[in-house]
Amino acid sequence: MDDKPIDKAIILKELDELHSLDYDYADGRILGSMCTQPHPFAKEIYYKFLDTNLGDPGLFKGTKLIENKVIDSIGELLSLDEAHGNIVTGGTEANIMAIRAARNHARKYKGIVDGEIIIPDSAHFSFKKAADMLNLKIVEAKLDDNYKIDVESLKQAISDKTVAIVAIAGTTELGLIDPIEEISEMAHENNIYFHVDAAFGGFSIPFLKDMGYDLPVFDFSLPGVCSITVDPHKMGLAPVPAGGIIFRKEEYLDVMAVDSPYLTVKTQSTIVGTRLGASSAATYAIMKYFGREGYSKMAAELMDNTLYFAENLKRIGYEIICEPELNIVAFNHPDMDAHTLAEKLEKLDWRVSVAKCPVAIRVVLMNHIKKHHLKELLEDLKEIF
Repeated sequence: MDDKPIDKAIILKELDELHSLDYDYADGRILGSMCTQPHPFAKEIYYKFLDTNLGDPGLFKGTKLIENKVIDSIGELLSLDEAHGNIVTGGTEANIMAIRAARNHARKYKGIVDGEIIIPDSAHFSFKKAADMLNLKIVEAKLDDNYKIDVESLKQAISDKTVAIVAIAGTTELGLIDPIEEISEMAHENNIYFHVDAAFGGFSIPFLKDMGYDLPVFDFSLPGVCSITVDPHKMGLAPVPAGGIIFRKEEYLDVMAVDSPYLTVKTQSTIVGTRLGASSAATYAIMKYFGREGYSKMAAELMDNTLYFAENLKRIGYEIICEPELNIVAFNHPDMDAHTLAEKLEKLDWRVSVAKCPVAIRVVLMNHIKKHHLKELLEDLKEIF
């Protein structure tokens, strides 16, 4: 910190120079991110609620009512009549909350002390954080030939120490949906907590189904599903941070609750204490603004771009790893490894990411990537080929 105050113009000049080093979503060059430009209306509402703190909801009763309405709306989207949960910082915090709820529930009602969680090899790294923080052992279920959970492998992994099973609706690397209906039956029969990480797919699968896409069931209509992660700051177009965790029963929040005696509420179940209300307000506003019809149209447009990109990659001669279920395309050059191809694309100012399972170039077709960006990218890929 400087000893003397600095003029605003000098500070702004310095910040503008540093900000210029950032990539801009609007340029369409960010190809590997699951985040995108938030909608201007959502940003407007976010700013309006910057002073609110849901960590002390008795002081911000109106904002807490907004969060409740958002949780109800997302719950309804996920086939749940009475939803419980919170708007949190993102998928990582939501997943940690889910695993914490599962561990505490198993500890209280089953007496499991040294617990295990079963996750697929395709699971987000947030589950490794959760296991480390919560002193749980990770047991990895194998993937089948389609890069989804092998149900038989999962069945073999269940033990008397299993506190949770995790499946993915929209895998981070390939955008695939695990066989959640089968896993739900297995979890239900074995009385095991079942969490679905739909951080990516949760704000797209329901709308694509509205548009006639034949996609697997992944939500609370399946009796074994106990909680779902869904991120409004991805396809929901809310500003970062806006993740969501939805629980089937309030008791899953209760088993995480700790005393918070100096606040206006006497218990708290979220991981963070101070919690920005702006995320809930912006999510509420943008969900009302788009409605189911608006989100359905948007999801269909993203899939149109996805299929366009995949088909044109095939025409050039690139190998598609799997047919896209959601708006992610993973591909390889037939004679060049993915890391070399990534380097060539980065030299052309395309910001790509490389999947690990399998190793491949991964492009996430988010809202900031338009058809003209894809045409330019395909031309560069044609030149590289």
